[in-house]
Amino acid sequence: MAAQKNPLFDTATTLGKLVLFLGVSAICGVLVAGLMVPAVALTGNTASSSISFFDDLPGELEIGAPAQSTKILANDGSELATFYDQNRVEVGLDAMSPFIKDGIIAIEDSRFYEHGGIDSTGILRAAASMVQGGSRQGASTITQQYVNNVIIQTKAAAGQTDEVKLGSDKGLGDKVREIKLAIALEKKYSKDDVLKGYLNIVYFANNNYGIEAASDYYFGVHAKDLTLAQAAVLAGVVNSPSFYDPVVNPENAQSRRDMVLGKMLEQNKIDKAQYDEAIATPLVLNIHQNKNGCVSAVRAEYFCNYITHLITNDPAYGATVDDRNKLLNQGGLTIKTTLNPVMQDTMQAQINTILPMDNNPDKVGHSMVSVQPGTGQILAMAQNTMYNAPEGQWSSDYNFNVDSYDGNGGSLGGAPGFAAGSTLKPFIFAEWLNSGHTLNEIVNGQTRRYPASFQWKNSCGTTTGVYDSSNPAADKDLQNASPDFYRQMTALEGLYNSFNTATFAEAAKLDFCNIQKMMTAAGIHDSRDGKSPYDMSKTANLIGAEPVSPMTMAASFATFASGGIHCDPIAMLEITDNLGNKYPVPNANCQQTIKPEVAAGVTVALQDVLKKGSGYQIPLKYPAGAKTGTTNVSEQTWTVGFTKGLSTASWVGNLDLGSRSSNGLLIAGKRIDYVDGATYAGKSWQQYMNAVAGNFDTSGFPSPPASMVNAPSKATTTPVQPSAPAQTQTDTKDNSSSNSSSNSSDKKD
Repeated sequence: MAAQKNPLFDTATTLGKLVLFLGVSAICGVLVAGLMVPAVALTGNTASSSISFFDDLPGELEIGAPAQSTKILANDGSELATFYDQNRVEVGLDAMSPFIKDGIIAIEDSRFYEHGGIDSTGILRAAASMVQGGSRQGASTITQQYVNNVIIQTKAAAGQTDEVKLGSDKGLGDKVREIKLAIALEKKYSKDDVLKGYLNIVYFANNNYGIEAASDYYFGVHAKDLTLAQAAVLAGVVNSPSFYDPVVNPENAQSRRDMVLGKMLEQNKIDKAQYDEAIATPLVLNIHQNKNGCVSAVRAEYFCNYITHLITNDPAYGATVDDRNKLLNQGGLTIKTTLNPVMQDTMQAQINTILPMDNNPDKVGHSMVSVQPGTGQILAMAQNTMYNAPEGQWSSDYNFNVDSYDGNGGSLGGAPGFAAGSTLKPFIFAEWLNSGHTLNEIVNGQTRRYPASFQWKNSCGTTTGVYDSSNPAADKDLQNASPDFYRQMTALEGLYNSFNTATFAEAAKLDFCNIQKMMTAAGIHDSRDGKSPYDMSKTANLIGAEPVSPMTMAASFATFASGGIHCDPIAMLEITDNLGNKYPVPNANCQQTIKPEVAAGVTVALQDVLKKGSGYQIPLKYPAGAKTGTTNVSEQTWTVGFTKGLSTASWVGNLDLGSRSSNGLLIAGKRIDYVDGATYAGKSWQQYMNAVAGNFDTSGFPSPPASMVNAPSKATTTPVQPSAPAQTQTDTKDNSSSNSSSNSSDKKD
C-alpha cells in the first residue's frame, strides 16, 4: 500500500519549487523585459538583489576556434594522416545539408529564429511542469547549448577539464550565467552564425565533434550530402550522445530519428511524402573508423612522425612543446608535404622485397630516403618496420632515416644514425680537389702504417689515430679489403675502388680542418644532436666511424648532383589553418657551398664507382654516381647515389645490437658469408632508382676542367683518364678496412 503524502509537506515542496522558479524569473526578468516573469511580482529587495547578481555576471563570451583536426597531406593533396584531440572539421552552413539544419532546429529549438537567445515559452513550460511534479523538461535553446559547449571547449583547451560542469553539477548561478551569455551572444552574432557554430562544436558520440566529422564517421559522406534519414539520425544524437549512439544503441537512435522526422513534418520542414520515405528507410551505417596520428597513417608513417617532430621542435609553432602539440592536435592545420605517394609506395615495396616485414627473424634493418637535388625536397622515406606491426613482425618506434632529434630514437636508447663507412670518402676527395690536387694525381696506396707520432695537419685542433702493428697498443696496420691493392694509384682510382690507403694518403696532404669544412658545406653533421660538425679529430672518421643519418647522406650527395648547390632537406611546403592563415615552413636554404668544378670532379669518380669500382654490380640505366660503404664486419652497409634529378641513400644493417655483423643473417631469403654495401643496400638502391629516377632529370653531368683531371707534370706514373675502360679486378668487395686500438669503433668501407 502506497504511503500517503503529508499535505503540509507536499504543499511546502510545491511552494519551494515555485519560489525557486520565481527566483530565477526575477533574476532574468529584471534585465530581460518580456522574456521572463515580470520582476514586479517580487519584492523590491529581491529585485535589487537580482539586478546586482545579474549585472555582476560576465556578458561577453570569448569564442575561439573550436579544437579541430589537423591533416597531413602528400604533395599531390592526398591525405597521409590526421591528428586531433577532438575529431572535428569545421565547415560553413553552405557545406551542410539543409536537412541537418532543419532537423536540429525542429528537435532542439523550434523557435530558434524567433527568440532572442532564450525561449520564455520553453522556460515557463519547464517550470510549470516542475511545479506540478511532472517530468523534467529541457528549456535550453540552441544558443544556450552553444554557449555551454563553448565554455566546455574553452576550459578543455586550457587544460581545465576539472572545472567543466555538466548537467546536475551546475548551480543556479551557472544556469543564469549561461542565460546572460546567450542573450549577449545573439546581440553580437547572427542566427546563422550561432547555428553554424553549434553544428561545428556539438558532440555526436564516438569522439566525433561537429557535423562534418559525424557525417564521415557514421555514413562516409560530407555533411552537405546527408540524406533526410541520415540527417535525422544525427540531429537526434546530440540530446544524449550515449543513449542515442547509432553504433551502440541503434534501436534508440532509430526511435529518436523517427521523432525528429515527426517534428520536421509537424513544423512543415518536410512534406508527407518525404516523411514516409525517410520513416521507411532502415538505419544503415557506413562506419569510417577515425584515424588519429602517424600510427594510422595511410602510408609513410615514419615520414609522418618526422613532420610531427618538425612541428614540436620548432618555436615558430609555439613557445613551449605543449603549445606546439596543442597546435598540432587542435589547430585545424593543413600541412602539405613534399612526399610523393607513388615514389613512397615504390620505395616501400622495394624494401619489403629485400627484407620482408613478415620474414625478418634476425631483425636486420633496412631504410631508404630520397631527396631532390636543387630543392632539398624529401620525396620518399621508408623502412622495414611498423609502429604497431602485426604479431610476428618487427615493431619499432625509431625512424631509421633521420637524426636522433628528429625521431631516430637515440634519446630513447635507439641508434642515433649509423656509421657511414666509405660513403664519407667522396668528401675527403672533394677537399683533395678543392685544395688544388687532381683526379689523376698519384698517391701512395702502399703506406699502411701511421704511428702515434705522425703529424696530421689540423688547423682547427688536433687529429689522432694509430695504425701501427709495431705498437703494442695497436692491433694492425691500415687495411684494404683485398691484399692485392697496396700500391701507387691515382686518387681517382683510390676513390672508385674505395681503398682506405688512398684516402689516408690524400688526407696526409690536407688540413683536417678543411676536410671538416667541406663536410659541413655538403651538409654532413653528427646525427646525435643534428647540428654539431662531423668530428674530424680522429683519423678513423676519414672512413666513417661516427654515425650519420641516411637523410643527411642523401642530401649531401645531392650537393654533388646539383653542381655544388647544397639544400637543407625540407619536408613541408605549406601550413594553413581553416581560416586561411599561413604558418612559416623551414626554408631549404639552397646555396652554392662547393665549387661547381669540384662537384663535377667528384661526380666523375662516383660515376666510375658504378662503371668499374665497388658498385660495378649495381649500375643504373641513366647517368648516375654512387658510393658504397661497409663497416668493419659488415655491421652497417650502404649505397648512396644520384642521378641529376634524384639522390637516394639506402642502408641495410644493425639497428641497436652493438657490433653484430650482417654476414650470415637472413636477407632477401638467403644467408651469405659476406655482405657489403653493394650486396643488398645497393641492390635496393638500383632497383628503386631505375623505377623512379626517369621522372626527374636524367641528363649527363658536366665535366671538370682539364686542369683538375690531369696529374701534375712531376707525376711519375701515367695518369688514368676518368673515361678509361674498366680494369679487371680480382676482388669486387668494398676495398677498404681500418683498425686502430685507439678507437675501437674504427671501420672499413
